[in-house]
Amino acid sequence: MRHSNGIRRAALATTAVTAVAAAVTGILPGTAMAASTTTSTPPPACPASALQVSAWQAAHPPVGTGTGAAIVQFTNVSQKTCVLKGYPTVTGADNTPLKVTPTGKAAAVTVRPQGKAWVKLTFVQVQGEGDGYCVSGNTPAAYPTMVIGLPNSGKHQVALKDGWWAQCDNKVTATPVSTVKPS
Repeated sequence: MRHSNGIRRAALATTAVTAVAAAVTGILPGTAMAASTTTSTPPPACPASALQVSAWQAAHPPVGTGTGAAIVQFTNVSQKTCVLKGYPTVTGADNTPLKVTPTGKAAAVTVRPQGKAWVKLTFVQVQGEGDGYCVSGNTPAAYPTMVIGLPNSGKHQVALKDGWWAQCDNKVTATPVSTVKPS
């Protein structure tokens, strides 16, 4: 008898532990737990049609005249959350591509409807007054608009709210797109 009581108590204890585990996990005894197959799909890249793009001169440009630095704002005007990532491409209104030097680390940023993201562009500054000059000896370029692109999100022709885009040497330093507004 003694032997069977010990077995019976062990069986009852095992059953109690199994019942508690089933209650906590929601898994019935004797069933296998399948690996979770649900994954969170990230939002898609923002299509060009989802973005309204504007630009203005930065509050803290380098010394000189002309644009110097500009803030480009991307506003998600769609009804869906989407993602922006990377560094911009920059082309003058006359189709002259500017060599972009990236600065900082790029990461995907999620932009909700009516949300905003920014990049800061810093140009080789035009010096002097009037027609100005480039320290390099090259002729300065001034554009009423620039074409700003982001990977997988199209290209956008953008005018500055407060002047023309002016630069030397067809070079620009660019921050990656970010939800932190630069100055």
